[in-house]
Amino acid sequence: MSHPTSPGAVGASGDAVASADSVAPAMPSAFHQTFVGIGAIVVGLVMAVGATAIPAEAGYSGVGPNALPWGVAAVLTLCGAWLVWEARTGGFRQMEPPSGAARADWLSAAWVVGAVVANAALITTIGFVLACTLCFVLAVRGLRRAEGKANGGGRQIMLDALTGVLIAAPVFWLFNKLLALNLPAITAGGWI
Repeated sequence: MSHPTSPGAVGASGDAVASADSVAPAMPSAFHQTFVGIGAIVVGLVMAVGATAIPAEAGYSGVGPNALPWGVAAVLTLCGAWLVWEARTGGFRQMEPPSGAARADWLSAAWVVGAVVANAALITTIGFVLACTLCFVLAVRGLRRAEGKANGGGRQIMLDALTGVLIAAPVFWLFNKLLALNLPAITAGGWI
């Protein structure tokens, strides 16, 4: 017989019994939805202010370096306004109920945040490829933990590291060799 608090357990009356961990989070209120839209508007306006500091002189294509920041700021501000309008006129349309856990998994989040912080701290010391590989390995460990999957041991870490290198190295070479945008390298020739 299954334990009364296990998922799928059936009570004496034949009704399903929900476990304490399977409590679904509540749908966000109109206030929270409005707050998300206002946040998007604020970020868009801050980006627009930042875009004013970028020179506007057009290059050979007629588009200056500030065109993309202005475009992103405009689209983000418009999306924020749309979100506010939807929130104030009945809530976000076709919004599915949240599927996440009722409580945050702070240890898994710490793995992912630690990965990003380690990348930022080490990128100029160990180079782009190795820093991004380390970031990938640590972040994947946190995401696996959040899903309740096993870490997989040393073999899985090596597979994650190989995957990280296979993602980071082509990006590095694309930026350094094809686009001539220098990312931090650990070799004098700039190949790693």
